[in-house]
Amino acid sequence: MVSTDILFQPFSSAKLSLPNRIVMAPMTRNMSPDGVPGEANAAYYRRRAEHAVGLILSEGTVVDRPASRNQPGIPFFHGDAALAGWQGVIDAVHAAGGKMGPQIWHTGGARSPDGFEPGKVDTPSGLNGPDDPRGEPMSEEDIADTIAAFARAAGDAKRLGFDTLEIHGAHGYLIDQFFWSGTNRRTDRYGGPTIAERARFGAEIVSAMREAVGPDFPILMRLSQWKQQDYSARLANTPDEMEQWLTPLVDAGVDILHCSQRRFWEPEFPEIDGEDGLNFAGWARKITSLPTISVGSVGLSSDFFTAFAGEASQAAGIDRLVARMERGEFDLIAVGRALLADARWAEKIRDGQDDELRDFDAAALATLD
Repeated sequence: MVSTDILFQPFSSAKLSLPNRIVMAPMTRNMSPDGVPGEANAAYYRRRAEHAVGLILSEGTVVDRPASRNQPGIPFFHGDAALAGWQGVIDAVHAAGGKMGPQIWHTGGARSPDGFEPGKVDTPSGLNGPDDPRGEPMSEEDIADTIAAFARAAGDAKRLGFDTLEIHGAHGYLIDQFFWSGTNRRTDRYGGPTIAERARFGAEIVSAMREAVGPDFPILMRLSQWKQQDYSARLANTPDEMEQWLTPLVDAGVDILHCSQRRFWEPEFPEIDGEDGLNFAGWARKITSLPTISVGSVGLSSDFFTAFAGEASQAAGIDRLVARMERGEFDLIAVGRALLADARWAEKIRDGQDDELRDFDAAALATLD
């Protein structure tokens, strides 16, 4: 049996210290009636804190814009009732000895899987995908208001006592729609032919959030090449393009990059370093020198798209994860469905209880167990 000691070494960066390297990945639960997380949500997160998860990142929770969410049960991160609910969540996690950050989000033009229509949606150019009209291009006033909404959410996260926060800049949602040439056709300062130019909106959000929380509060940012609109989409085809994308975000104040892949073991640029080469998080760490979080199908036999089709996934070994952590490719690993299905996943991995790991069943998506 492979030793998992590397996963349970403490992590310390300039602004964030954690007891181990296991992160609970953000997972949309859509179970906050009227946008307000309640006792069931708090208990759900508390259980992971009680069982050896080093850092919990909340499900996406949306900023104060008229159509910032695309499902009715997604929680708000604004308004007295929702913020009181989040106060209950972080208090419960802290009481269990855990650390946590909210993932701050705007769904942009992404459509609801169940037909929910939130009203006038925000998109960079009136597109949800390259040939998929959706909404109207955001005005400069809309953009300024959105940036201010992200900044207010950051200030509230710090005020409520969260240990960090994460900006959702991935998976084809609003910030990512600005990054992507397929959805950002703007000719003003928020568009342009290069990824560096299209990163301006994301960088201005980071800068405003940094100003709201001060210099010492850690800011994470989740990024991806793939989009829900196009699983094969790429923002950076070379390390140089990746540097152009990431540098404005780092310069604006991001401290840790959360690099999302469908399968964490796949190399980002195999034409450069081979089939066992660095993954997205590995390249981001090499380019920026920042700590990185890797994520993608950890501990399971199939990637998360199968869950949306109602398919189960069997518990799988983590030998590849341990090997990549031991070679220093990335600093932290985020675990999604395996932790959703089994609150004790991290504890069982630590204690060598592999035979007790639960398989993931898509039915788990309908519960807050």
